[in-house]
Amino acid sequence: MATPHIAAEPGDFAPAVLMPGDPKRAERIARLLMPDARLVTDVRGMLGFTGTVDGHPLSVMGSGMGQPSITIYATELFSVFGVQRIIRVGTCGAIAPQVKLGDVILATGAHTTSNINQLRLPGMNFSAVASFRLVRAAVDASGPADAGSSGHTHVGMVISDDHFYLPNPDPQWLTKLAQYGVLGVEMEAAALFATAAEFGKEALAVLTASDHLLDQGTGQHGHKMTPAERETRFSGALRLAVAAAFS
Repeated sequence: MATPHIAAEPGDFAPAVLMPGDPKRAERIARLLMPDARLVTDVRGMLGFTGTVDGHPLSVMGSGMGQPSITIYATELFSVFGVQRIIRVGTCGAIAPQVKLGDVILATGAHTTSNINQLRLPGMNFSAVASFRLVRAAVDASGPADAGSSGHTHVGMVISDDHFYLPNPDPQWLTKLAQYGVLGVEMEAAALFATAAEFGKEALAVLTASDHLLDQGTGQHGHKMTPAERETRFSGALRLAVAAAFS
């Protein structure tokens, strides 16, 4: 049953998978949530674990960075290993003024600068959206303590960008996106949502704002979490992701 990228057997994965980008973060999440977590795959160093939370089966696996990488793993999990739901647990750069450092974004959909979904449906601008059922479960579970010290959860659109370092040709593109209500920038959600749609499955992205890319009078521009904070200030997002996984 092993695939080119996942060395696992039937039944090794739970119906719901939490998916951070970093495989070492996947290991930390698995150990934090599941005392009985066991390693089920480690091909190319992309670690996957399965265990239980309060008696309910759950898996955690890394996706790597970018839309092509998450598409590979989501495709194999959905099509071969019987996974029904994937919840991306990651970080993003905030652009909306109301989103503060450490806040949580529940992405209802994802625009993208990539052509990855146009290759699925040529000639169409596919609307990559999350599962409403998973969004609702995460919203219902949200509360004032869900984003660490800032205590805010936001629901709305993000954009999945292909480039981390290459600047957009339009120097005002982030400002324009913020004007259109986009909350943050990340690198995987649009492809994940489209892959879930392809296989009739469910997906959601629960994102912690790790830095702020625009000022807009907030005084936050250039503020970012330290590497240590990136590893510790995701408890709110993680709780909402677990709620969605078991919805």
